[in-house]
Amino acid sequence: MFGKKARITLLVVVSVLMVVPLLAACGPTPEPEVVEVEKEVTAVPVSEPTTITFWTAPNPSQEAYWKDVVDDWNASHPDIQIDWTVIPAGASSEEVLLTAIATGTAPDISTNIFSGFAAQLISAGAAVPLDEFPGFWDAVEGRQMRNILEKGWGYEGHQYIMPLYNNAMQYWWGKDMLEAAGMSEPPRTYSEVIALCEAIGEPGATWAIQYPSYKNWWDRWFGYLTLYYAASGGAPYLDLDTGEVLFDNEYGQAVLNFMDETFRTACAPTDDLSDPMPLGYVAGKVKGPWSINSTAEKYPDFEYVVGPPPVPDDFPEGEPVYTFADTKGMIMFTQSEVQPEAWEFIKWYFDDVQHDVDWLEATNMPPVREDLITNPAFEAYWEGNPVVKDYAAGVPYSVPPALIPVTIEVQRIMGTEMIEPIWFGTKSPEEAMADAVKAIEAYLALGQ
Repeated sequence: MFGKKARITLLVVVSVLMVVPLLAACGPTPEPEVVEVEKEVTAVPVSEPTTITFWTAPNPSQEAYWKDVVDDWNASHPDIQIDWTVIPAGASSEEVLLTAIATGTAPDISTNIFSGFAAQLISAGAAVPLDEFPGFWDAVEGRQMRNILEKGWGYEGHQYIMPLYNNAMQYWWGKDMLEAAGMSEPPRTYSEVIALCEAIGEPGATWAIQYPSYKNWWDRWFGYLTLYYAASGGAPYLDLDTGEVLFDNEYGQAVLNFMDETFRTACAPTDDLSDPMPLGYVAGKVKGPWSINSTAEKYPDFEYVVGPPPVPDDFPEGEPVYTFADTKGMIMFTQSEVQPEAWEFIKWYFDDVQHDVDWLEATNMPPVREDLITNPAFEAYWEGNPVVKDYAAGVPYSVPPALIPVTIEVQRIMGTEMIEPIWFGTKSPEEAMADAVKAIEAYLALGQ
């Protein structure tokens, strides 16, 4: 707080002495005169620390993790302090953040941003291009994630998101059902899934594979698009510049044909089933690493193996299988008035590999790094968490969803025009594909 000028009154006592030749004739001593002397003194300014507001996901394990990170920063950076809280309660994190932007109360930085929401923020001018800050690419390369960023994270020539974690989606296969089918390894191809179905098949009672529900828009990521990325080698499914659908190719059609075959041959259930794998109803389904601990607690005797999504029969053996990246990251909002300081915090966080080790231990979700398997910093964690290591091995071959601001609308169209009809057999795979492409491109054209 800056001081005010202080007025200091100095009392100067002036004794007036009467000098006379004869001391004996001195008169009485005069009263002292009081003279006011004004002097201006300026106090030394004391600066307040810069404050960065920071919001993170409302998740108990993440809350404990970020509290420790923020405490470490604040203790070592007295001039720049973090005011941290979880994203306030609301219908969704996205809705809360949009409201905060509209009311001018957005944080400087937030986590829990998926790529489609990031695209929405970027197109509205609400996010800061991080690659314009000094040291951006040094931080990216230091964290061993440049190749990952360059494959699906850029938007209109810039990088706005620092990805935090990446759940490279994998399939779980129950060991008991594989053994019953005489298989020592999970099925690699579509034909092997059908063979598994025939070996264990009891129509209406057991199934080879289960897909995420057709009802929810986000399930397109974990169902059709996971299989599409696997079949296509991680190819994009939309052209962001032209608004053209790209998944209507041989790979996208092969996925739809496979799904249709599994439904029509009763190799995949059309009903929602609760915990079908541990209960022995379904052999395999896509799962994330967040299911590891909860499954172990609820079904401690259930054994399974983890593998990449199944691929078409002509997929080259030995080639890496790409998959969907369930991933979220950190962004900076344009409303921030402390952008250089906010960038310093972001850079500090991503520069330290120990932050990633601690994150793994707190959440079981692999950080976005290409060296997760080879970096010695993670060796101790992998020894105690071999299943999470299977997910980490897929991180370099995982692709985030398209960065489009209308993700929800596009994936709802995919569900209603393509997945639901295939689910119940009301359209052929070719008709479903054509209808979905036509509807999506018409919708995207409206926004051009």
